[in-house]
Amino acid sequence: MTNTQMQSTRLGSTGPTVGRIGFGAMGLSGTYGPADDAESIATVHAVLDSGTGLIDTGDFYGSGHNEMLVGRAIAGRAREDITLSVKFGGMLGPDMSWQGMDTRPAAVKNFLSYSLRRLGVDYIDIYRPARLDPAVPIEDTVGAVAEMIEAGYVRHIGLSEVGAETLRRAAAVHPITDLQIEYSLFTRGIEAEILPTCRELGIGITAYGVLSRGLLTDSLRGATAVSDFRAGTPRFQGENLAANLKLVDTLAGLAAEKGVTTAQLAIAWVLSRGADIVPLIGTRSARRWAESIAAAAVSLTPAEQEAIGDAVPATAVNGSRYPEPLMATLDSER
Repeated sequence: MTNTQMQSTRLGSTGPTVGRIGFGAMGLSGTYGPADDAESIATVHAVLDSGTGLIDTGDFYGSGHNEMLVGRAIAGRAREDITLSVKFGGMLGPDMSWQGMDTRPAAVKNFLSYSLRRLGVDYIDIYRPARLDPAVPIEDTVGAVAEMIEAGYVRHIGLSEVGAETLRRAAAVHPITDLQIEYSLFTRGIEAEILPTCRELGIGITAYGVLSRGLLTDSLRGATAVSDFRAGTPRFQGENLAANLKLVDTLAGLAAEKGVTTAQLAIAWVLSRGADIVPLIGTRSARRWAESIAAAAVSLTPAEQEAIGDAVPATAVNGSRYPEPLMATLDSER
């Protein structure tokens, strides 16, 4: 696929033009098991060659490894063809345990300086706190990033996993380009209030978890357990996993009728929800990336969209998307 073949869309009313599907780089730093750096860099090159310039990373992914890897992969590429989305503020212990958030204005500038160096760039296109910091008013955090825009180090402000009230408070300080949040056939909570608020405010959606961490693919069908970090997630445990995979079997049947893979149908469904929603797809191989972006060519009629949603009702999904302690930290779930 060449650059001219990838459809594009504008991210929110104030954001950059990006590929219709974006790339999530988190998995390149061992989240789903060991990853090979050379293969990971080849995957990023395939992403860029496909015309998808949006690459999402986080300064805490692999404690900086992810940013350094992305930096190596984009070196020598035309900077204007790349849209770097970076999450900041997440703190990890040496054992990679979650230590909470720090989005104080001074911390914002500190995190940014490290990200610029690791990525090897002069500016970041979209900079966003990874989660809402309960100890810091969102106005202070957004204001600090806005100062970095004025200084030329950042182009746009994004948010992640926040609710409608926080979106309004943030947008009153500075235009917000996009909200990064989980959205899939299995996770549709944003449809009630958050998505309408984003559309009212001209805020785009970059949707992660579109494949529900591999559930909405053919890769886990028939499995009875998982061995990576997902083993601690309720949806992947025991009877919950068995029940959820039955839903996936139903989706797989619809995909077969359409002549596409289960993953492609799941991605196509999210794409069909609006041009203001950009799915972020994470993979560790160029082959899987090519399979994923082929979903952009899958056309779904309104009747097909409804049939898919009815066949895989979100209310039938067993287990929360994160362990309960982490769910409690999500402003978007309040």
